[in-house]
Amino acid sequence: MVSREVLDAAKKRASQFTAIPVENMMMSATHTHSGGTACSVFQSDPDPDYLKFLTERIADAVIRANENLVPARIGWGVGHESNQVFNRRWKMKAGTKLTNPFGLQDQVKMNPGIGNPDLVAPAGPTDPELPLIAIQTLEGKPLAVLANYSLHYVGGTGPDEISADYYGLFAKKMEQLVGSDEEGSQFVSIMSNGTSGNINNINFGGAAPKPMRPYEKINIVATALATEAFKVYQRVQYHDWVSLGSAQKEISLGVRKPTLDELKRAKEIVAKVPGTVMQSIEELYARETLLIQEYPNQVPLIIQAFRIGELAIAAAPCEIFVEIGLDIKKRSPFKPTFTISLANGYNGYLPTPEHHALGGYETWRARSSYLETNASTKVSTVLFDLFETLKSKTP
Repeated sequence: MVSREVLDAAKKRASQFTAIPVENMMMSATHTHSGGTACSVFQSDPDPDYLKFLTERIADAVIRANENLVPARIGWGVGHESNQVFNRRWKMKAGTKLTNPFGLQDQVKMNPGIGNPDLVAPAGPTDPELPLIAIQTLEGKPLAVLANYSLHYVGGTGPDEISADYYGLFAKKMEQLVGSDEEGSQFVSIMSNGTSGNINNINFGGAAPKPMRPYEKINIVATALATEAFKVYQRVQYHDWVSLGSAQKEISLGVRKPTLDELKRAKEIVAKVPGTVMQSIEELYARETLLIQEYPNQVPLIIQAFRIGELAIAAAPCEIFVEIGLDIKKRSPFKPTFTISLANGYNGYLPTPEHHALGGYETWRARSSYLETNASTKVSTVLFDLFETLKSKTP
């Protein structure tokens, strides 16, 4: 994840060189557990020099793309890959103890373990769709592909190694399949995070998998997605011209602040820790409780929507639950529609109010999850208003 401060600075720098309005830009992260820290979450804090580097390089990507503009054709399509997505939140048998770091009982468990005898059923659906936008020159030379998939990072890298996870390998495989991996090619392939806040690549209801070598699972996922994406790519119908639209709105959402009793408990837990490093999950969340108390009561978020012909893209700065993305696709006036998560900033997980009631890791108050319990409802309402704005301006 990347903070809004970094992305706002990158947009400003890019706009100075390109004259593209910052409100017409969308910048998003892809979630990985094998990259440099760009946001302060739990006990990880970013290096200021890295943030400066990140800001400049993100802006450079926009500047270079603008310098390479050529007349182009655009098209899109939607594939399906259901074998790589599993809901990671599970309902457990009655009586199963699910004590959270605050001493309360949850009703669901994230990542409950393969073969756990207390498993009942996943606590939600998945989204197997694989939307894809393709751009080529007027002569048919590949320029770019933007794909979207509702799957968290995969993991399974080597120790202490930096990796773009399956997103990066997908891009390389698409370059090979499209035939644009030769030296000097201008082709760019991108995989974006869909609504994957409660989705991962582990089938907890299935058999235990065989041990895998580093990057083996990443390769399996990237290969499956690139294979399906290339099938869609080969069927894309291109347009010489489509109308475009962009709309965004900054909103304020409430922060879930701890009560006086919760603050007292957190202070007592942290006070007993020798040194400054939290060891237990209870200690970790006690520290987060104290840090969240210092947050403002309201925080600003950018909610954004784009229209490309009949296609629409929604964007929000959170790890969005899959139910929200499915609802956006279903109710959008544009077909197809997909959502890019972790866009234009980072404001933690975005569960539905129903999932907040169930509890579980993604709802535990911390800098990774702190928005008001009905935040998703407000975000969706704004997105549909933006869609209507784009629809009213469609030629």
